[in-house]
Amino acid sequence: MSVGRICSREVQLAETKDSAAVAAKRMRDSNVGTLVVLDDHKKPIGIVTDRDLVARVMAAGKDPHGCTVGDIMTRSPKSVRDDAPIEDALVQMCGLGLRRMIVVDKEHRLVGIISLDDILSLLGEELSRIGRLLDHQIAAARRDR
Repeated sequence: MSVGRICSREVQLAETKDSAAVAAKRMRDSNVGTLVVLDDHKKPIGIVTDRDLVARVMAAGKDPHGCTVGDIMTRSPKSVRDDAPIEDALVQMCGLGLRRMIVVDKEHRLVGIISLDDILSLLGEELSRIGRLLDHQIAAARRDR
């Protein structure tokens, strides 16, 4: 299965000129922990997370109204193509220590975002299906005795 089939396609955005306070409010209001920053061609140029706000603003003693998303975002964020297998995304995420990755199309335009939670949810569903299949096979074997 490809990354594009399970990624979240509703991605909250930020502008580099937005203040950290505006970004935090957008995250709270949208109930998300990540905002993506795009260029004029809808290509991701940055990502800012709730952890970035804590580490780069609050813990650093900066004024959240005085620093911008452009000051605190991770530039050139890692991404995965929407047609890549989920296993590739998982290997990349684990290797880089990321909980979330931006999903892009072949022109590197934003498609969505994938999280470890998305992948774990899919794996849980698959394991549940396997369990039901095994239960069915065991029951059939018992009937055939």
